[in-house]
Amino acid sequence: MANTVKVKQVRSVAGRPEKHRLIVQGLGLRHIHHVRELVDSPNVRGMVRKVPHLVEIVD
Repeated sequence: MANTVKVKQVRSVAGRPEKHRLIVQGLGLRHIHHVRELVDSPNVRGMVRKVPHLVEIVD
């Protein structure tokens, strides 16, 4: 399988700008402590960089 990265939502999207909500939704995260394993691509890394206060990369 290709290189993957685990992304975890650590904060709520409530009260955040719509753009931030859409980015978290695009990562496939639904609620706090939800973890998704995604293909490690520049697109995914860019999305994570846009909302570092809401998500984190888990080892």
